[in-house]
Amino acid sequence: MNIANVLEFLESSVEKYPHKKAVDDGERSFTYVQLLQEAKRIGTVLTGCTAPGKPVVIFMEKSAGCLAALLGCVYAGCFYVVVHPVFPEERIRKMIKVLEADAAITGNGAASKLVSCGFQGTVLEMEDLTVSGILQERLDRVRNEAQDTDLVYGMFTSGSTGTPKMVVVSHRAIIDFIEDLLDVSGISERDIIGNQAPFDFDVSVKDIFSTFAKGGTLILIARELFSQPLALTEYLKEQKVTVLIWAVTALSMLAGTKQEGVKPPDCIRKVMFSGEVMPQKPLQFWIHALPEAEFYNLYGPTEVTCNCTWYKLPKGGSNTGKLPIGLPFSKRKIYLWDDAKREILKPRQVGEICVGGSTLASGYYHNEKAQDEKFICKACEDGSRERIYCTGDLGYYDEEGLLYFAGRKDFQIKRMGHRIEMEEVELEIGSVPGVERACCIYDDETQTLLAFYTGEAQASDVRREVRGKLPAYMLPNRIIRVEEFFVTKNGKTDRGHLRELGAKYFKKRLS
Repeated sequence: MNIANVLEFLESSVEKYPHKKAVDDGERSFTYVQLLQEAKRIGTVLTGCTAPGKPVVIFMEKSAGCLAALLGCVYAGCFYVVVHPVFPEERIRKMIKVLEADAAITGNGAASKLVSCGFQGTVLEMEDLTVSGILQERLDRVRNEAQDTDLVYGMFTSGSTGTPKMVVVSHRAIIDFIEDLLDVSGISERDIIGNQAPFDFDVSVKDIFSTFAKGGTLILIARELFSQPLALTEYLKEQKVTVLIWAVTALSMLAGTKQEGVKPPDCIRKVMFSGEVMPQKPLQFWIHALPEAEFYNLYGPTEVTCNCTWYKLPKGGSNTGKLPIGLPFSKRKIYLWDDAKREILKPRQVGEICVGGSTLASGYYHNEKAQDEKFICKACEDGSRERIYCTGDLGYYDEEGLLYFAGRKDFQIKRMGHRIEMEEVELEIGSVPGVERACCIYDDETQTLLAFYTGEAQASDVRREVRGKLPAYMLPNRIIRVEEFFVTKNGKTDRGHLRELGAKYFKKRLS
């Protein structure tokens, strides 16, 4: 498929399947032609409020209407940035300051909060946009001047300075990635994709554009259902969902429920997971529940446009305790670098995972300093220069050339004179009978290593088991059982919350 704009995914499916359901959020749905018209109405209004290349704030919860607004931004030649109304006001203020946007789309009475947080541009109510007309000539002018390097979306990540960084991604990066993902996964027009991720999390990009590229159907699953496991599985069955592209924590939540009758429906034929290391016990739950399904481990930070490597599990799964993150997608290049940025090719030798290729993000919006630190140029043998993103993740190759994740550089600690990967400690604790998941945090000042876990096992039993597997310098000072792990808005384990829980233990060590 030779395309230059992500809207061509949608438009191609409109031609083939105009009256097929494109998206359904449980309360409202659009066919492909209805979604196209709604997006064009919104795009038409936006062309009178802001200029191509500018960000548009989407101050809404996830919904079918919100999806139309995202696409409307792209029709106007702009890029969308989802800011959740439930965010703390201080966080919203910081995001607005980074964006300097001229226009925002909101609904359900959220406009006053946006304005109170310092937004000074035009605020458009979603209810008003949907009754506007379509000025096709105006939209055509925007499209004719567009390039594949234009931006489609911006997504915020945390910043070490306290100011959130926003990753921005182009049409070309999304197109090349989605084409690779479809080649690997075999998603087709017959598939119904069950969307778990919020629209400000890049997993949603896979859901949205994989669906539109093939002419499938996208089911937007309400956030509330993820706290109701039985209702969630019944909803998946009712909607005949065939593909899940979910965060590890969402899959683990369902696997860890004690509610009777919870079983993923047989209609699911593909499960893709990413965001964190998948623990073996939740993975085995899903494999046993869906023995005929295909399972894929995907890896990659937001800055590489969703994912850069993939691994398809063999039928029946894996009991080795550690999954490969696999091989690079065809339009990616993966490098393992040592501290001197020399390439590592030797099996089992750990280095930093660095990524090149056409699908890298464009960079950090209005943050050249951070961009220059993380996106670097590498001189090639032919005299050209290649743009590389340094992930901060560690990895190694096995003897077959498969890549493995080996933790974060910033999760690597020095304790009792030894360098320790906290992920290794987590894996060993997670393998103890009665433990569902484990997560470690470390306080450098007090040299305290704490391990938290969920499950029915007693902490004393977990410690006894782990003592037989780990050397003394890797044993946590405390092993603490918790009812559940809090998660961030992106579905990852909230280590900040665990650090708060562990604060009293750090203080005790100091006293």
